[in-house]
Amino acid sequence: MIEKRISIGNIDPIDFYGVNNSKFNLLKEYFPKLKITARGDEIIIQGEINDIEILNHKVTALLEHYHRYNMLTIANLKRIILEDNIVENPEDAESVILFGNAGKAIRARTPNQRKLVELARNNDLLFATGPAGSGKTYTAIALAVKALRNREVKKIVLSRPAVEAGESLGFLPGDMKEKVDPYLQPLYDALSDMIPPKKLEEYLASEVIQIAPLAYMRGRTLNDSFVILDEAQNTTRNQLKMFLTRMGVSAKFVITGDMSQIDLPRRSESGLVHAIDILKDIKGIAVVEFNSEDIVRHRLVKEIVKAYSTEDRKDRKTAETREKIEH
Repeated sequence: MIEKRISIGNIDPIDFYGVNNSKFNLLKEYFPKLKITARGDEIIIQGEINDIEILNHKVTALLEHYHRYNMLTIANLKRIILEDNIVENPEDAESVILFGNAGKAIRARTPNQRKLVELARNNDLLFATGPAGSGKTYTAIALAVKALRNREVKKIVLSRPAVEAGESLGFLPGDMKEKVDPYLQPLYDALSDMIPPKKLEEYLASEVIQIAPLAYMRGRTLNDSFVILDEAQNTTRNQLKMFLTRMGVSAKFVITGDMSQIDLPRRSESGLVHAIDILKDIKGIAVVEFNSEDIVRHRLVKEIVKAYSTEDRKDRKTAETREKIEH
């Protein structure tokens, strides 16, 4: 008789073993020749080597299913145990970045979203620009969660510049977290699609996932991290330089922004515009430009963006004409 130990990693034992060990006990029923016990995050197996290898293969498949779908039901367990091979539809699998809560497929749904996924494989710094609703930030966060699940990084860091729309943070009620959370809510929303609430709460509490305003990045070195700066069009040149130089060993940075929604004071140049201009030709840095065709929100959003873009072009032409007349 030999013994083998299998770790279930950082999965909540109740999620994997079931309430009152319901799923674990069912697993044991399928392998009556083996002595199987669970101690925390380890499954201990004793028995003949051939039987152990079969169970090891099945437990690996169960763990892969859990990491992919964020869930493992009794029906899933029975199917995986009883089937030798689980065949997936290659066409569906190709666009899937990961599976979120309740097995929801998080996909790269447009050509530019797929381009971002592809470029992320070979570049450590990416810029993704485009209109609201084009999925640039959502896709970037999906890539970050996937990297964390695959243990390619140890933490995710998400940031935004807290540019006030007529309000100063100092005059808002509450502590600092309460003051900045409204600016960061879109990032929480995306994460809540991909990570179960309890696990997300644990990640935030342990700072495996960190969400903070840009000002909190100063002085840090971000190693083994997937880092996303959202709404980067509202950074100044110095702010974005500061952020980019936080990049540490084994880190991946994705910078997103919408050039049509710059909220900086009139005379301030957007750090995002400047950074793309001077960094775009460096090896290891890639730029993806999303457009209105990538918008995946309500169909009217695409039309709204087009209408405002047309109006902006008219305003610029009017301003240029007026400037020429004045000079």
